[in-house]
Amino acid sequence: MKISKSIFAVSFICLLSACSTSINKFNSPVTAVEKFSTTGSVPVAEKWWLAFNDPVLNNLIDQALKQNFNLRAAYDRLAQARAIAKKTGAELVPQLNGSFAATRNISKGNSGQTTLDQFSAGFAASYELDLWGRIRSGMNAAELDQKAAQEDIQSAAISLTAELASTWYKLIDQRLQSALLDRQIKINQDNVNILMMRFKLGQARAADVLQQKQLLQSTFADKATVLANIKSFEYQLATLMGKPANSLVLPEKMNFPALPPKPKTGLSSELIQRRPDIRKAYLKAQAADQRIAAAIADRFPKISLSASINSNTADLQSLFNNWLATLAGNLVLPLIDGHRRVAEVERNKAIFSESVNQYAEAIVSSIQEVETALIQEQQQWLFLDKVEQQLILSREANEQLQLRYQYGGLDFLRVLTARLSVQSLERSRIRAERELIDFRINLYKALAGGWPLQVPVQYTPQNLIKENS
Repeated sequence: MKISKSIFAVSFICLLSACSTSINKFNSPVTAVEKFSTTGSVPVAEKWWLAFNDPVLNNLIDQALKQNFNLRAAYDRLAQARAIAKKTGAELVPQLNGSFAATRNISKGNSGQTTLDQFSAGFAASYELDLWGRIRSGMNAAELDQKAAQEDIQSAAISLTAELASTWYKLIDQRLQSALLDRQIKINQDNVNILMMRFKLGQARAADVLQQKQLLQSTFADKATVLANIKSFEYQLATLMGKPANSLVLPEKMNFPALPPKPKTGLSSELIQRRPDIRKAYLKAQAADQRIAAAIADRFPKISLSASINSNTADLQSLFNNWLATLAGNLVLPLIDGHRRVAEVERNKAIFSESVNQYAEAIVSSIQEVETALIQEQQQWLFLDKVEQQLILSREANEQLQLRYQYGGLDFLRVLTARLSVQSLERSRIRAERELIDFRINLYKALAGGWPLQVPVQYTPQNLIKENS
């Protein structure tokens, strides 16, 4: 009966001490303009890449989201944060340990051998009263870190999809460049042959032939660079998908998708609530605030309770009949610590201030990313239009100069310069089309808010050994 009363008293005090500490909410240190400079007409989908209507890209991203090792590592960091939160929360639960021991002493004397058995069993419980919320604040901080790790996964997924989409269209860019260079090489080779015939007939100079051959070799050099870039982007795609280089087989897609309508940018306040990197920064600041509370509470006295029940007998059958119960309390009051606890409070206050600054930086950076992507796309449309006009004019000028050269009214250098300009503009047009898609990808990335993800299976020594056996 006395034991039951002691246990009830301990439990009652534990409930009284489990005081909750509130998680503070605070305003943003940045006042942003609500509206962006321009906006579109289509809401941003969670899986933004579907707007390109590119089945190959969709398949690549689906595989990367399941197999990319950096993303899987982000899930492992979340598992670590979850375990830390669980471990921190365990301090709110009383610790109970059980013990059992059996000993036998054998002695020999004049009367013969004597055997003495001794059995003991016991239970010991301990608990720290969280009167000032130190443990609770630490647990809140750990739970906020866990939520921040979840947001980090979303940020990693958004970055992965944007990088993969950009790499895929860079690969298409280089494939188009390769096909264009093949056509240009054929044209330049034909022009070499024509000039060689004209030179033999005395209608062209040796310098003309050499200059055209130089242009041909320059085109061969550009082709070699493009082929290296193609392999580099293929290897990069394989790595993003968690595969070794040279193991990825890609379809021979040779065109860019039609650019979808511009998405709605919404309000800057909506962007702040939507973006996972901003939510993560906010959660980190809240966690830092909780650690300030924990550090302040650590300066106050600590009260801990302990209870034990023990039995010690020479007869195993009567071991559980005789018990001795003990209930004790312990008070620890910090007196002199060389200002260690004060310094810890100051350190956590500085961490909180740093976290708030990082939160503000995440906000202003996100707005800058959206505005930059908007202006880049807007100006890229103008740039692409001017490249198209230049290309039309350059082709017309090239035809006119070739006619004048054939009738001997023009130096070949001007013809060669015009030809080089046409070929350069043809390559620039492909590059400009790809850059336009890149700017749209940047806009989607800046506006993206995440989507449900499939949790990968965590690696363990057991399943790796099984896979390798």
